[in-house]
Amino acid sequence: MIHRWTSRRHRCYGTIAITFTILLIIYAFVIPYTNDSIACFDEIAIGGIPDILDDESQPPPKGKSIFFHETSCNLLLGQTVTIAPRQACAVESAARMNPNFTVYLLYTSPIRYANASFFPSKSERILKELLKYDNIRIRRVDLNRYTKDTPLELWYQTRELQKSKYPNSHASDVLRYLSLWKYGGTYMDLDVVVMKNLEELGSNYAAAESQQDVAAGVLNFDHQGFGHDVADMCIREIRSTFKGYDWGYNGPGVITRTLQKLCQEKHVKIMSREKCKGFKVLSPDSFYPISWKNWSLYFDSEKMHIGLKMIKPSYAIHVWNKFSRDTIISTSRPNVLYSVIAKKFCPNAYRESGDNF
Repeated sequence: MIHRWTSRRHRCYGTIAITFTILLIIYAFVIPYTNDSIACFDEIAIGGIPDILDDESQPPPKGKSIFFHETSCNLLLGQTVTIAPRQACAVESAARMNPNFTVYLLYTSPIRYANASFFPSKSERILKELLKYDNIRIRRVDLNRYTKDTPLELWYQTRELQKSKYPNSHASDVLRYLSLWKYGGTYMDLDVVVMKNLEELGSNYAAAESQQDVAAGVLNFDHQGFGHDVADMCIREIRSTFKGYDWGYNGPGVITRTLQKLCQEKHVKIMSREKCKGFKVLSPDSFYPISWKNWSLYFDSEKMHIGLKMIKPSYAIHVWNKFSRDTIISTSRPNVLYSVIAKKFCPNAYRESGDNF
């Protein structure tokens, strides 16, 4: 009797020990890498995807690159590169519609490609399709190195970004301006779908989101001269006014405040090319034909005809992932606006997304 009781007690202790070990692993690896954490930024990448700064043979073409940034730290133990179908759609559409641009998907996590397997994951299949495009590059960004010799070098060392209430989002805000300061070209959010060639727009532009705000989901600065000066104004604005407790202050707020100073005009609606020394503040229908308040139009089959009319003059659409990310599209019933656009402009990513896009 005593032996049985002792045996049960040992098994119980063993179960507790295993459970405790699992909890420690979760705490050590999973909790730091949530969507609101940038703990992975300080990890060292060994044998992973090349850092953009090490790609000396093929550096980003100055002024002829399109940049996307993936700043989440949700890659857990395997540190294997992952991409969501809608993110891949943004990258594919940009490359497909702009063959003369080099499109960069930049990860802040220390990541590597998965080993080949007989049953590749959805991410592996999608990444394989993306890399079929000659003008797509996937690279790592180490912010400690990326900020070196820039106006943000000392600021980044203060760890204001790490102390932010929204570090993941604010990392994206900082990177968009920094990449354009370093290389010029175009930045785009990963919830944008490009529908036209952007070359006819020239250089140095953003688009209004409303009568009060210039949006930061699509930005273009030339790599030299006036365009670089505007990019420099933006990153110095970040350095001097960064607010970690305010979600939008360091993204659209930066370009809005910078242009208010440049154009000597408070109201976005009156920011003409003449007032802004040649910088173009495009109308909302250029990139944001459907406002964030009406984001559900992209998913409403009964109102698709309204959406189709609204996006007709647009170069791209922005689907407002902050609000729409949990709205699933069934690929077996592709009768909503977002699905129609995706099938046309990112067909490979859409096809490999499986049952749900």
